[in-house]
Amino acid sequence: MAVPLSQMWTVARYVLRQKIRRVKRYPLVLMLEPLFRCNLACAGCGKIQHPANILRQNLSPEQCFRAAEECGAPMVSIPGGEPLMHPQIDEIVAGLVARKKYVYLCTNALKLEESLPRFRPSKYFSFSVHLDGPREEHDRAVCREGVYDIAVAAIRAALAAGFRVTTNSTLFVDADAERMRAFFDELVELGVEGMMISPGYSYAKAPDQEHFLPREQTISLFRRLLANAPKRWKFNQSPLFLEFLKGNWELECTPWGSPAYNIFGWQRPCYLLDEGYATSYRELLETTDWSRYGHASGNPKCRDCMVHCGYEPSAVADAFGSLRGMLATARLMLGLGRQKRGAPLANEFPSGAIPFVVADQRLQPPPQVYEIRLPATTGRQAHAGVTVGEDIKQDRLAVVGPSASSDT
Repeated sequence: MAVPLSQMWTVARYVLRQKIRRVKRYPLVLMLEPLFRCNLACAGCGKIQHPANILRQNLSPEQCFRAAEECGAPMVSIPGGEPLMHPQIDEIVAGLVARKKYVYLCTNALKLEESLPRFRPSKYFSFSVHLDGPREEHDRAVCREGVYDIAVAAIRAALAAGFRVTTNSTLFVDADAERMRAFFDELVELGVEGMMISPGYSYAKAPDQEHFLPREQTISLFRRLLANAPKRWKFNQSPLFLEFLKGNWELECTPWGSPAYNIFGWQRPCYLLDEGYATSYRELLETTDWSRYGHASGNPKCRDCMVHCGYEPSAVADAFGSLRGMLATARLMLGLGRQKRGAPLANEFPSGAIPFVVADQRLQPPPQVYEIRLPATTGRQAHAGVTVGEDIKQDRLAVVGPSASSDT
């Protein structure tokens, strides 16, 4: 993990304190949006589609400080919009740092180099530069040529000035795992403290609705992306969240873990969905029907989501709140082992074949993984475990034979 020990210890103490007090729902990261306007119009963004009178508005520094104190999260992420367009963003950052919050200012870096004199380096403060991949992929994602080169130059300038710098990368359906792995190597050589990666979320307001990843494809992509990851790659994320992205660790969304505050108030239920606002963090916690959200809820808006703002708090709670999570995290951080690879996904087999495990433990020899050829009409439903048993009974599925991918 590319997280300073002081920050890790602060977060660990905070989570353990909540566990001791038996607090069921608590915030880990405040998603503080001081404005919505931006100097880019990315096709996959669902945050800037507001009328001009809304885009002209800002949160005041005092509003930002009240929100940070009200929810009490040890970390604050400042997305947008583009935060560096806020006329008082330096005052906001300085005030949060003075309160010993660990602050990540998310930026596309177009204004970063010229803005550096407004800030002071601190262990509590990091610039998180948005880079969605190599030059070609990033410039395509942000819908403007030349942005990648500007961002890289700004990163170098910020590092030279003594600032902590991390990157955040959002991946879509057209992401190439091999090119992204080479991109990670480039970021390491550039000298960033750590990298954050996450699948994109299908914002209803985003102009481009064709490139978001379904959950199954997300897992397949991240398995290839992170397979045998070299130790020089430093991710600014918990090991269990990365295992979750690979399908190797079960997590359920905790939307209250990254509450979002903006000019409208406390966004309900989370940073990604916009279903109304609460006037206080307590009201958000107490009046939101949390059972309606998360993958297990069956909510179609949550079905494919594996985004960090919902699942990173869950991973951190597992890491510091259970013996199993602590041991797994320690092993992963020390490189002593990786979580067992999950069962192969349907799209990792030849078209139309999925894995099937003979699970009766009484069988000898031990269970094997088989490929089953599915009729086109039953494919996804059967893979979801809805009709497999019945289809086998009615001979609608054909067992092809032992799978070559039997490393489960």
